[in-house]
Amino acid sequence: MRVLVTGADGFVGGWVVDALVGDGHEVMGTYHPATAGPPGDRWGRRRPHVWVPLDLTAPGTVTALPLGDADAILHLAAVSSVREAGADGTRAWEVNLMGTVRLLRALEDSAPASRLVYVSSGEVYGALPPGGAERLRTESDPVKPCSVYAATKAAAEVAVLETHRRSGLAALIARPFPHTGPGQDPAFVVPAFARRLRAAREAGRTEVRVGNLDPVRDLLDVRDVARAYGALLTGGQPGSVYNVARGTGVSLDFLFAELARLTGVAARPVPDPALMRAVDITHLVGDAGALHRDTGWAPETPLTQTLRDVVDAQTD
Repeated sequence: MRVLVTGADGFVGGWVVDALVGDGHEVMGTYHPATAGPPGDRWGRRRPHVWVPLDLTAPGTVTALPLGDADAILHLAAVSSVREAGADGTRAWEVNLMGTVRLLRALEDSAPASRLVYVSSGEVYGALPPGGAERLRTESDPVKPCSVYAATKAAAEVAVLETHRRSGLAALIARPFPHTGPGQDPAFVVPAFARRLRAAREAGRTEVRVGNLDPVRDLLDVRDVARAYGALLTGGQPGSVYNVARGTGVSLDFLFAELARLTGVAARPVPDPALMRAVDITHLVGDAGALHRDTGWAPETPLTQTLRDVVDAQTD
């Protein structure tokens, strides 16, 4: 199958390309034209067969995509973090919503028979009701975003599913829960913890700044997430929404302690108001039963192995 992966130059995109090429697919990947060009050998993994530029805020680069040459499109390109989207909400809406709408219109015009997997986020579920029992989120749960990032993703979901219903475009939604792995930007919590702990060890410090450690998260390995996207490209049902989740939760306090153990440092977490979210989702754990039923996917990588790989990647 010929697959176009938007955002192939990003953290998750690199692992997705690696998985798709390894499974025998022909992959075209996009990179942002503001960079010096496509990534070189920094991945150490398989690369797309073809690179094409894409800026979701520039309509001309969207309509220039070789959509007619693709059997399927995996739409990853986005403002991809809660903090980044909150810092510049206008850009987040322009990229995540309007950029997706531009892609949908281009697909309708030039590749109506293609298949689209839109990558959203488990963050769209928002917080559980006050006093509600902690439970797994399912695709039938209401969408109640409580961040700019989640709101842009939820809005783009509406656009994708409306296009499917109106035009027949074979589009479906993936809602990945938090994931990490080697090479993730240190703006995200796991590599951020690992970097601060390593710095504390090297400086002989016993305290590390942290945000709120109480929230519980469903944390996946990025390589398992990449396999899930590949499975949805071939086995997902158009018009459907799929959680990509492990189904078990861990607290950020546990993650900090485990990373400290793997880093070999006895450090005490110290709350820093600057690292706190304005609104924190206290419990975000997903049920991926639909994904398993339709594709056979299940997570394979133990959490401890994922954390060890993140720590090791930062020392390479």
